Amino acid sequence: MKDCLRFLADQFRSHAALDADVLREKLPALAAGWSRADGVAPSLYRRSGQTDGETLFFLVRQGAERRLSAVGPAAELAAFEGERVELGGGRSVGVFPLSAGNAAALRARFAWLSPRVYDLAPTFGCGDRLGLATPGHLRAARACGVNVLVAQQSIREMARTGRTAQDVMDDAMWGVFQEGYTEGFGADADHLKTFQDIETTAAAGFTMFTLDPSEYVDRTADAASEAVLDAKLAESDSAELPVPTADLMARYAERSFAVEGLDRLEPTAIEIKRAIVKYGRAIAHTERLARHVAHVLGSRPYDLEMSVDETDNPTTLVEHFFVGSELKRRGIAVQSLALRFVGEFQKGVDYVGDLSVFEKSFKDLFAVARHCGPYKMSIHSGSDKFSIFPIIGRIAGDLVHEKTAGTSYLEALRVAARVDAKLFREIWAFALERFPTDRATYHVVEKLTTLPDLKAFPDAKLESLFDNNDGRQLLHVTFGSVLNEKDASGALRFKDRFFKMLKEHEDTYAQVLEAHFVRHMESLGMARKR
Repeated sequence: MKDCLRFLADQFRSHAALDADVLREKLPALAAGWSRADGVAPSLYRRSGQTDGETLFFLVRQGAERRLSAVGPAAELAAFEGERVELGGGRSVGVFPLSAGNAAALRARFAWLSPRVYDLAPTFGCGDRLGLATPGHLRAARACGVNVLVAQQSIREMARTGRTAQDVMDDAMWGVFQEGYTEGFGADADHLKTFQDIETTAAAGFTMFTLDPSEYVDRTADAASEAVLDAKLAESDSAELPVPTADLMARYAERSFAVEGLDRLEPTAIEIKRAIVKYGRAIAHTERLARHVAHVLGSRPYDLEMSVDETDNPTTLVEHFFVGSELKRRGIAVQSLALRFVGEFQKGVDYVGDLSVFEKSFKDLFAVARHCGPYKMSIHSGSDKFSIFPIIGRIAGDLVHEKTAGTSYLEALRVAARVDAKLFREIWAFALERFPTDRATYHVVEKLTTLPDLKAFPDAKLESLFDNNDGRQLLHVTFGSVLNEKDASGALRFKDRFFKMLKEHEDTYAQVLEAHFVRHMESLGMARKR
């Protein structure tokens, strides 16, 4: 850092009298003349230059590490942790680590570095398990004009990657600053199950809260007889359900509801009993969580989502109507709802199922979403579902929230296959060992029967493995094991080398991600819907 600071001080000492806006204009020209032959001169992220009053802030990289730098009045730089050199005339230049404290100080300067809410505007969520994908995500969003959430991670994923909610937020923010992305971004605290989850992510500044009551969903209800349903309702009526079964039955069963876009919806008694057993406790828990979000956030605006997608069987039309109506009746305003759709939404691969059946089902479910909300249809495990994206975009229009996560990790591995075949082959071999264990926590059905023997597979063809569903799922579900595996000495076996490779080829990674996500956004019809 000291070498970098000395170099920057030499560069800016002769420009100390210029104001920050002039320096910002000169920055690309100055950077173009910097030589890295001596191993000292940093490279400059040219989109990052931003001025606040008399101070110029920008991001530099030396070796594999990024640093925040600033030139301006010495008193203005005092808020940042790091080293600084006086330039004369009361001005200083500083080089600062990308720490949580410096992230907070920079946010205080630039409002666009804090996430925003989107309400019912169309949105695209980009999960980033490595903390390195935001520049590529933003380039796609900028190219397509899409509202993007670049800080998005579930509590489960944070545990597997060893990251905190603040890490996720700050990594995204530094990517936003690096790209000079002033258009605004969102932050989704995904799959929250407890009050503590809400408090932790709210403290980190998240603006969207995806509530996951899946542990309260009764998965046995789908196949239960009416007698069993009656017994379950009697058992839970007083202790589990805040609204008596009799009241719910009177409200919904054997009645006729006018829903625009549908024939009249007329739930039978057994359909409502099944819906109450399956989702009654989940709705009650969602209400508890939603009330806690409101309490913790106070006057801060936020977006809310309920997720019931992680069930064995698709959400029926009546079940969706019951859930959406109950949320509305209880005053829980959600901006989006994630259902379990017909067909297979497996990780990292295209949709598996009959497209005509999906289209009919999605159209009917969307009619209910407009009736009960309106709220957006949230597409979980939504990455790489290219065959149904046009259907979703055509039917739902702007009322869509697309959510992706693991596909950005897969694209990082694609870069490894392209530039470091040895590392990729080692990760592949380890993933084969881990898959039987790791698949237990994911909804996948691939049996890995179509994988080639990599011993006889040329390096030049490694990227073709990403066209193989078995290969994609093998790599997708083992990400936590790959990132956390240690060797005999206790050192991380893959993570450090993997991250070093991505940092050395960061522009390649950003280009790969940009192309991949532009394809997603255009297929959904989201382009230019900001």
